[in-house]
Amino acid sequence: MTAQKHTRQRLLIAIGVTVILALLIWFALSGDNADLLKTLFTENLSNEELSCLLMGFGWRGYIVVALLAALQVVCTFLPAEPVQVLAGFTFGFPIGLLCCMVGALVGSTLIFLLQKTFGEKLRGYFVKKLNLDFDKIARSSKMVVIIFILYFLPAIPYGMICFFAASLGMSYRRYTTLMCLGALPSVCIGVGLGYMTIMSSWVVTVCVFAVLMVLMGIAFWKKDVLFSWLNKYADENKQPPKNKVREANGFVLNVLYYAARVYLFLCGVKIKATNKIGEIEGPSIVLCNHGSYIDFIYTMVLLRKKKPNFVGARLYFYNKYLNRLLRTVGAFPKSMFAVDMENARNCFTVLRNKGHLVLMPEARLSTAGKFEDIQENTYSFIKTSGANIYSLKFGGDYFADPKWGKGFRRGSLVEAELDRLWTAEQLKELTLDQVKQGVSQRLYYDEFQWLEQHPKVCYRCAKMAEGLENILMTCPKCGGKHTITTNKKKVFCETCGYLTSVDCRYQFTGDFRFKNLCEWYEWQKAQLEKEIAADPDYALSEPVELRLPGTGKGLTRHGGEGVCTLNREGLVYRGGKDGEQVEKQFSIERIYRLLFGAGQNFEVYDGPEIQYYVPRDTRTCVDWYMTSMILYDEAEKQKA
Repeated sequence: MTAQKHTRQRLLIAIGVTVILALLIWFALSGDNADLLKTLFTENLSNEELSCLLMGFGWRGYIVVALLAALQVVCTFLPAEPVQVLAGFTFGFPIGLLCCMVGALVGSTLIFLLQKTFGEKLRGYFVKKLNLDFDKIARSSKMVVIIFILYFLPAIPYGMICFFAASLGMSYRRYTTLMCLGALPSVCIGVGLGYMTIMSSWVVTVCVFAVLMVLMGIAFWKKDVLFSWLNKYADENKQPPKNKVREANGFVLNVLYYAARVYLFLCGVKIKATNKIGEIEGPSIVLCNHGSYIDFIYTMVLLRKKKPNFVGARLYFYNKYLNRLLRTVGAFPKSMFAVDMENARNCFTVLRNKGHLVLMPEARLSTAGKFEDIQENTYSFIKTSGANIYSLKFGGDYFADPKWGKGFRRGSLVEAELDRLWTAEQLKELTLDQVKQGVSQRLYYDEFQWLEQHPKVCYRCAKMAEGLENILMTCPKCGGKHTITTNKKKVFCETCGYLTSVDCRYQFTGDFRFKNLCEWYEWQKAQLEKEIAADPDYALSEPVELRLPGTGKGLTRHGGEGVCTLNREGLVYRGGKDGEQVEKQFSIERIYRLLFGAGQNFEVYDGPEIQYYVPRDTRTCVDWYMTSMILYDEAEKQKA
């Protein structure tokens, strides 16, 4: 998140809290409400008298009970049971339950807003109160279960659980859902006790109350034991998942095939393929270019009957649900630009079984619609595979769903051309250099040249230009870095106002220096190369948030904060990691390319472990990518 966005968020939260508090104060001081609240808090009234008083104020009595329930949540030292019993005694079970749950929702919302504003201070206070490992639980897939368990421990106030849950970094929708569902059973018991009182079920009421008090006493007495068990329960095996390769499930593939067809139809994407798919003979390697996030879908649609095995980024296999789905369709993980023996064994297993292995050797999405280089060890694997080598080359996939884009482009055409490069016998006779030349020539693509060959293709999207600021970092007029802003189809510089727009064929309009985004990207890369070459001490440094693979709903989780520095020696991260201060160093020879998500993060593989770094200004992610590429290539030239 950028500093500007962070400031804006804090301002909106402050305004929201102020508005809510102002409404509450207005309600408390207006009309007869002040007398009602004064009576409630100053007079020693019996249950019957309180009930009559609340009933006498009509609908305002409902609001008072809801506010009392909200106050009890925010002020963690206030007990919840008296308010709940009073609600059931006065309004009956359904209405009393509704009032208490509305109050709990309001109180939880206030706590969520307070946590967003004063997060670290509040978290530090409740860490002392609750002997729980916040970081361990936050990254645990059992986080939801643990929160529900806390609600069933009568010794812990609702508000404290809300503060705890709000500090775990979940979304507001998930947070409020958990809070309401978690509080519902105990609120039902409290309101039910009040309702049974007016139904003259004194024996049952006393028995239930006695049981609750005993449980509360036991929970309070053994709270340290309970917290220790919860910490142990949250502890998980942090090792990356080991996914052995297996044959794709035909039924699941067929279901996904028809779902993908419907999805592409709704997105306005048409696939045009050659009729050579049936000619693939195993064992085989199918090499694909990688211009779009959904190239996997295109490939699955075209090769479904062959039941191929796919190689995917390891990140997606950390999530247990995605892991299960991907394994079912025959996919297995790969640590990008890193030595991965497990992946190598899986690849050779597929080939030994005369299967079909789908690889995207670029190992990353195209940034500007052109072929990205391939790492040396990929060519070596192809040479030693002993398989039939095919190429499945896409055209137009980049424009349908570009790396930086926001919103699908309707009217998209994706062409797929399958060719056989070599048989296994022909591959044995080739040198490594011949393999390099053949693969790179066959897979090379320039999407803007493809577009020139298809003059009838026209893309429809209201946000054609939005997201370009995440790959175009240098203004061609004033030279300012990361001053580019987009709005729908417009692209302009915040500093000098240099303006253009993007038409339906990805061309810049008006009297603009560049014809398309690819020309602009290549120019800024050349400018950065000159800048780095002229400065022997060139370094890129920026505060970042460290994110690590998640095991719950999200793919990643918060790991810490620190500073990243990239220079000719390599990449260094200094900062927090799961509550500890660390220094991680990656030599420039190990980096090759810093993979990046446009406007999201840049990443590096430390063996099987993935580390994601989110800079304060996420537009700089492309800067880290290009810098790592230039420094690596410079180091390789010096070695040669």
